[in-house]
Amino acid sequence: MPIFRSIWRKALPLSAVLALASCASGPPPSPVAAWSNAGQLVLVTTAGWNANQGRLRRFERDGDAWREVGTAAPITVGRNGSAWGIGLHPAQSGSPQGNGPEKREGDGRAPAGVFAIGTVFGYADATATAMPYQAMTASDYCIDVNASPLYNRIVDAGVVGDDAVRDSTEPMRRDLHAGGDQRYKLGFVIDHNPQNTPGAGSCIFAHLWKAPGEPTAGCTAMAEPVMQQLLAWLRPERHPVFVLLPSAEYQRLQRDWRLPAP
Repeated sequence: MPIFRSIWRKALPLSAVLALASCASGPPPSPVAAWSNAGQLVLVTTAGWNANQGRLRRFERDGDAWREVGTAAPITVGRNGSAWGIGLHPAQSGSPQGNGPEKREGDGRAPAGVFAIGTVFGYADATATAMPYQAMTASDYCIDVNASPLYNRIVDAGVVGDDAVRDSTEPMRRDLHAGGDQRYKLGFVIDHNPQNTPGAGSCIFAHLWKAPGEPTAGCTAMAEPVMQQLLAWLRPERHPVFVLLPSAEYQRLQRDWRLPAP
C-alpha cells in the first residue's frame, strides 16, 4: 500500500509491487493466495460491463467464511462501466475463461478485479480512520499522462517541478483547482496498476460523488456518509481489499476466489 507524503516527495510509485512466489513444478498457486490474509473486504457489484451504477457491501472474515456487516449502499463507477484492471487477481482479459474489456487510460471505465486498499486522503488535516491518512495540498497531483515517467504516481509539484504536472488532469485539491469540487474531499486509493504500466489506467480512487447517481471517469463514487462509515470501519492490520465485478463475473469467480456468497 502507498505511504503517501514521504513517497510523494520522492516521486516513487503509488504502491509497492506485490508479487506471488511460484514453483518450477507442481500446480500453480491458488489465486486466493494473493489476498488470503485479508480480513476485510469491500465489495462493489454492477449489473454488467457497461453499467455505471452498482452497490457496495462490506464483509469481515469469520473463520473460513465472510460475514456481512452494515447495509448495502448505492455507488457509481465509470461512465462507460467497468473493465478488467491489474491488481491482486490473475489476468482475466484474453484468458480462455475471461470475457469483458481491458482497462485503458481514458476509457471511462472503472477497473474490475481484486485490489489492495491504499492510503486514505482528503482535504482536512485529519479524518476518523485507522488507515494511513494524508491531507492534500494545492501542489499535489496524480499523474495521468501516459508518456510521463511519473505515470500513476501522486507527486508534489514543489518537488518534481511545475512542468512535470502541467498536463495532468488530476489535481488532488479539486476544491482549489476545479471550482470548489468536493469529490476528493474524502477518499482512498484503489491499488490498480501497481507497476504503473503506461496506458493501463491511472489514479483510481474511491471518492465522493458529485451528485447522487452521477458516474465517474473511472473511479468508484459514493455519498459522504457512506464513505465516512467505510473509513471508520477499515483497519490496516486486517489487510482490507476492494473487489469490483459485474454480477455475471462475480457468479463465475465467487467460489474459486473464495469471495462472499452471492
